Amino acid sequence: MTRCALHDHDFLHAHEQGERRVLMVLGLTIVTMVVEIVAGFIFHSMALTADGWHMGTHAAAFGITIFAYRYARKNARNPRFSFGTGKVSVLGGFASAVALGVVAVLMAIESIHRILSPQEIRFNEAIVVAVIGLIVNLISALLLKGEHHHHGHDHDHAHHEDHNLKAAYFHVLADAITSIAAIVALLFGRMFGWAVLDPVMGIVGSLVITKWAIGLMKETSGILLDGSVDPAFSTQIREAVEAEADLAVTDLHVWAVAPGHHAVILSVESSNGWKPEAVKALLGEIGHLVHVNVEVHQR
Repeated sequence: MTRCALHDHDFLHAHEQGERRVLMVLGLTIVTMVVEIVAGFIFHSMALTADGWHMGTHAAAFGITIFAYRYARKNARNPRFSFGTGKVSVLGGFASAVALGVVAVLMAIESIHRILSPQEIRFNEAIVVAVIGLIVNLISALLLKGEHHHHGHDHDHAHHEDHNLKAAYFHVLADAITSIAAIVALLFGRMFGWAVLDPVMGIVGSLVITKWAIGLMKETSGILLDGSVDPAFSTQIREAVEAEADLAVTDLHVWAVAPGHHAVILSVESSNGWKPEAVKALLGEIGHLVHVNVEVHQR
């Protein structure tokens, strides 16, 4: 058996700029949250108050994101983590997705409550504050979009993403949706007296956010449970080895140790005295392999 040489396990160094952007968005979110909650209380707008507290839950999720980045970086070379801390960002993304789902449920509950117990709203002032909240959300989305979106042609593109940042991006989009819903509801409520639109739009927004949360949970949980590798990637590894007529793969394990980084345990049978180093060299053209262990059994 042969092992790859000792190397750096800091798989998240490329995410440092994402961390800085999340910090900026966290600051904007906290300020806007305070403004909306205070304005909602003064203007008797449940739409603003709900949106403000909604932003507060996202601020907490951004805190999880920052913690995940810093914990991963601090422990990148900690020997307790055999394969590094690359999955910490994925775990942060999963935790944020769960928080996103909780937010959606709370939005739906609050919306139903507003249908049953409507309140008089000072529409003009509330609309101004809601528009300001939407502008902040759009600025935050622009800050995160460039980092979150990654365009490439890899078979497992989804696993190259910074899931931590992707979760933060979805939280911002969820904020934008609730802000738009609040603005639409407030405008129609002022013009036509259709106050019921406020909670109805809240329910619609909660359904959209639920869909995002479920999708992100599925994506991150697969990586955390080592069940996310595209079968085509495993097939590519197998075919690269078995292209040699006297080699047969008898056991193959592939799993992600970080977004875009995979480990491989490979057992092969040989009838021609192949060495593990030579078999390992056959995988040289396959990218994203950071740990490759090869065992050769002679027939």
